[in-house]
Amino acid sequence: MENNTLTAGKIKEILSHNDAYRSAITRVPHSGSFIRPSSSICYGYAFLQAVKNKYVEAVRGTASQEKIVLGSSNGAIEVEAVDLDKIRGKFSNLERLSEVSLDNEMVSTGNNPGEILSTCPNIRGLDLSATLLSSWDVVAMITTELHQLERLALNRNRLRPPSSQLPASAWLRLSELQLNGTWISWEEFTSIAILMPQLRIAELGYNELTSLSRAKISTVLDRIEILNFDSNKLKDWRHISEALKPCTSLQRLILSSNGIERIPPRKSCPSHLQGLKVLTLSSNKLHNSRDVDQLYEWCPHLETLSLAKNPLTEVNDLSRSARQQIIAKIPSLRVLDATAISAKERSDSELFYLSFIAKTVPGHDEDRMEEHPQWKTLCMKHGRPAEPTADRDGRLSQYLIEVKVHHCSEPPGGLFTPEMEGGLIAPTSLRVLSTMKLGLFRLRVMKAFGAGKNSRKRDNICVWLRMGDDTLALLQNDDQELEWWGIDSDSHIVVHISQQTKS
Repeated sequence: MENNTLTAGKIKEILSHNDAYRSAITRVPHSGSFIRPSSSICYGYAFLQAVKNKYVEAVRGTASQEKIVLGSSNGAIEVEAVDLDKIRGKFSNLERLSEVSLDNEMVSTGNNPGEILSTCPNIRGLDLSATLLSSWDVVAMITTELHQLERLALNRNRLRPPSSQLPASAWLRLSELQLNGTWISWEEFTSIAILMPQLRIAELGYNELTSLSRAKISTVLDRIEILNFDSNKLKDWRHISEALKPCTSLQRLILSSNGIERIPPRKSCPSHLQGLKVLTLSSNKLHNSRDVDQLYEWCPHLETLSLAKNPLTEVNDLSRSARQQIIAKIPSLRVLDATAISAKERSDSELFYLSFIAKTVPGHDEDRMEEHPQWKTLCMKHGRPAEPTADRDGRLSQYLIEVKVHHCSEPPGGLFTPEMEGGLIAPTSLRVLSTMKLGLFRLRVMKAFGAGKNSRKRDNICVWLRMGDDTLALLQNDDQELEWWGIDSDSHIVVHISQQTKS
């Protein structure tokens, strides 16, 4: 029996002697596919034929009763459909189509010049993902006739670079381009983007990108506002920043699942990400809390950040209070991991962070600034936290603490001053667990001052913590423990109980 196995040597011999097979040269070394010609093989459809296959359906007439299965019911619910022919008629009018999805519809080529323009001239959004398109020349053959085209998806296609100069009119109005899973390089993308003067959004995920070098610098890049590099291999933060220097309008950058392990100190390096407002770094390998401080140095105007599924938020000492510390470290942040940051949460987080620094970094301000750059700024905003005291055995108090509670008849001002102290009732000492939540502490205070202990009335008690510089910080989050606020033995607490609560 004849051996039909194609060895590497045979393939090389075929390619070297037969020009008809040279198109089999592959992008990835040592890979390839060979298909034996057969009458059962579909080589794809022209663009308009694919559109008609998808959107034009024969009218069935009013005599037939039609039923459809609701997709969300998994085939369990069947309902009678009324006047489906009217809907079919609307779809069959291809001139009215503005959004067209031909994902997996086996489009392989364009049509004769003028046919696409005369048949469906109003297409603004087009999805040609996972088709049989083979090159940018074929894509341009289609899009040149779509004068209104603004959004184009070419995901999961393998497109050869253009063999000749592409027409300048191919993508004049295109503002969004999706090239996920196409294995396109940054160099190829930038060479194509030159022909897209209105491009604002580019998706280049799942392309095995390891660098962003050798870009074709053009004026188009300085207009791009959103770049998506999800699930590539862009591990070097400094290289990313330098490579995106031409993207001066960039506001949103997606770098999830790239294997990034650290954000290096900026030092004297220029940052080309100064204008960045939205950054996604989820599912990377960031593990050090210093990465967050250094990220703020590179992106000082960051408003939205995603850091979920990084070691620093999941498996170390920071993880228990990761959200609070990240909020405190980046003053400009408004949204973290898809959750908005309220003014109350920011204040609570910054107060916690101050107490955390005071407990964990003994010494002078310079030592604390070295590890926590926001220390002085937050002290100026909220006041210095009281320095922690030690037990007789030299350890920080961890269980029972004794706090001094000052009850005032009127809400205090922003400072705990000697003049104000004269108008206060003599402080009452309370021994409580440092792990007690603020809500329970309010009830304990109510009982101590004879105001009852009705949990529904505890919101009528306002609680302030006296900071190290005599400023008063309002405590509001009842779900946080006292130690979270930095309250320990000898802390001074000021409370005001409204009259309706006491009555």
